Amino acid sequence: MKRSSNKRYYLILAPNLFGFKGGEQVYATFLIQNLQNLDSSADYDILLKYENAIAPDSRFLKTTQFYGFGRFPRFLQSFFMGWKTVWLAMTKRPHLIISCHVNYSVVLPWLQRWYQIPYWVVAHGLEAWNLKHPQRRYALRHADRVLAVSYYTRSRLLQEQSLSSDRVAVLANTIDENKFCIAPKPLHLLQRYQLTPDQPVILTVSRLGKTARYKGYDQILRALVVVRQFVPQVRYILVGKGDDTPRVQNLIQQLELQDCVTLTGFVEDEELADYYHLCDVFALPSVVEGFGIVYLEAMASGKPVLAGNRDGAVDPLVGGKLGCLVDPEDTEAIADKLIQIINKTYPNSILYEPQRLRAEILARFGLQQFRKTLEQLMAPIFEGS
Repeated sequence: MKRSSNKRYYLILAPNLFGFKGGEQVYATFLIQNLQNLDSSADYDILLKYENAIAPDSRFLKTTQFYGFGRFPRFLQSFFMGWKTVWLAMTKRPHLIISCHVNYSVVLPWLQRWYQIPYWVVAHGLEAWNLKHPQRRYALRHADRVLAVSYYTRSRLLQEQSLSSDRVAVLANTIDENKFCIAPKPLHLLQRYQLTPDQPVILTVSRLGKTARYKGYDQILRALVVVRQFVPQVRYILVGKGDDTPRVQNLIQQLELQDCVTLTGFVEDEELADYYHLCDVFALPSVVEGFGIVYLEAMASGKPVLAGNRDGAVDPLVGGKLGCLVDPEDTEAIADKLIQIINKTYPNSILYEPQRLRAEILARFGLQQFRKTLEQLMAPIFEGS
């Protein structure tokens, strides 16, 4: 069965959308929502590798059909998701397939060859850098379009995978502008953590997993030993959960930081914005961040940001114009910059102008810009149908 050309049909492959909400999930959600805003009369099938129960969600069109494969053992999820991709492609002939992760794209070159179905692949960061897997590399090289979430990722793909530059476009991360805004420090969090309104707070939001140590929370803890000597009342709040938590707790004890570090564990999505309001500086000196939506969330909340200078964080911080970039492995430099930012002596005035900082972020990375870029990228699909 081939779908009538007067009604477009999209097949989208993603990890999950309704449970865990990491950067890839947030990006996929914005991508699908804005595509549906641009093409609301089209049909959509969305395959979610790790999703199990899927409840109706007002963020998406009511006609959207979801397929979850989380109920299967992990080793079978890829098989069934791949099989379903091929079946839907054969029977419905999508106008476009979008793989929101390079790992799901391996069958797409064959569908492109056999049925002339175009496909796009989203490249976030680490999963696409230094890619060695031959089938995934093949899928990247034959994609009709590769969407890089940052210019940093785009430059690495062009260098490492020898991709054609005209097929690798940047569709940067975006944020919910209504959710992340400028507001006073929340009274309930001040009371919960026994803080005073003028007490300096450093914030990190990160998954605390053994595979996520590259995020840089260890470096913040080690830098805190120096920071507290110059800012005695400083408090470090680390938001997140994961299997690295016991080691982090031990490190805090070894560094004798128990009285100035708070591990919050998991924070509900609805309360996350309050933590940005609580802090005086957001710090995440990662070494392999593809972009980092958390940087946008913090700056849209009017907060100064410290990030590493070796990865995709250079994009949201615009090369240091909108924040502080530092060597993520230089603990002394991290401590020095944190002290400067807290004392408002860091030589970049926009860090202390919340309204101006927020305006710059929304102009560059707001939903309006995201939708405009996506519309431009979709133009050939719209025109060719």
